[in-house]
Amino acid sequence: MAESIYRALRDGALEGELAPALTIKDSVASPFALQVFSHVISHLFSSILAGKSQSRGLVVVSFSRSPSFYLDLLKNKGTDVASSNKQIQILDCYSDPLGWKDQLAGSRNFTALSNEALVSSNAIVFREVKHMDKLYNSIIELGKGLVGGGKIRFSIAIDSADEMLRHAPVSSVARLLSNLRSHDQISSIFWLLHSDLHEARVTAVLEYLSSIVASLEPSHQLANGQRGDLENFSLIKHNSKKGKFHVRFKKRNGRVRVMSEEVHIEQSGINFTSLPSEGAINQGLVPKVQFSLQLSEKERIDKANVVLPFEHQGNGKPIQIYDGRRSLVDSKHERPVAAVENVQTNENCGSGEIIYYRDSDDEMPDSDEDPDDDLDI
Repeated sequence: MAESIYRALRDGALEGELAPALTIKDSVASPFALQVFSHVISHLFSSILAGKSQSRGLVVVSFSRSPSFYLDLLKNKGTDVASSNKQIQILDCYSDPLGWKDQLAGSRNFTALSNEALVSSNAIVFREVKHMDKLYNSIIELGKGLVGGGKIRFSIAIDSADEMLRHAPVSSVARLLSNLRSHDQISSIFWLLHSDLHEARVTAVLEYLSSIVASLEPSHQLANGQRGDLENFSLIKHNSKKGKFHVRFKKRNGRVRVMSEEVHIEQSGINFTSLPSEGAINQGLVPKVQFSLQLSEKERIDKANVVLPFEHQGNGKPIQIYDGRRSLVDSKHERPVAAVENVQTNENCGSGEIIYYRDSDDEMPDSDEDPDDDLDI
């Protein structure tokens, strides 16, 4: 399932369509979104360096982590960042997000702070995070600096939508993300979100803007929401190392596909494994209703034994077919010999024959006879 996410971001956008957008959300019960976010960045950037991705560059907008965090992350994955600085740029919204350090630098009573972002040629400091329009322009300029103009595309990674929502209303953040998705040179975009920091409507807006939503949930829920007993302490310890990873793909044709895996947090990194039982996943997709949607074995047998009202039962007697003009009772003694010989019985019903007697042209239709006289009701 994680491979499906990598593939969607790697393949990018079709001509004339919005770029794929991924929301990686977690909560305090399963706080692994940053690990998944970092894992996606390393895989996508490896594809960019190998030339296997639609995008030819990556712009990282860092709010909650310093630029050195991502440079070290890529170095630990075996990437030579110094030689690949033309394919990655970091917009540093972490070091001085509101421009306070820049203003204090001119004060005589202030000793200038060292800015690690200025040391690296991969990072550019952004000091106006409250202005979403300026943030949009800076992201686009960085991307064009990597790939140039024309139809060459680049990808965007925003390490925290929460920080943007701290400085701007949800409408401004939604407009920023929507404009980035619709830009001609954006191949894909993804961001992380701590869902329990926001109202449900805010989370719903960001999910609506996404074509892929990856949710992290604890493997075991705490009993009654309590944290005090020993059993729940054991569950908390268990949830700190693993969780459930649910991904919802919204297809271009409107269909939705839901997949689930188990995520393990290890010292060497993060691993994804299939859940022990696929049946549990399918059961979770069934709508929760007050009645069963499937028949039991006894119900299937009872259904097969139900006698339909329009079937000829016979009850051991010869089955007679209505001739279309007269009732069976009235025609017992008037039936032609050929018709009587062709009457079927229960003992010999391997083949059937319908005998039809055409009414004469001058004969009025039967109005005093039951039209359903041939039904055994």
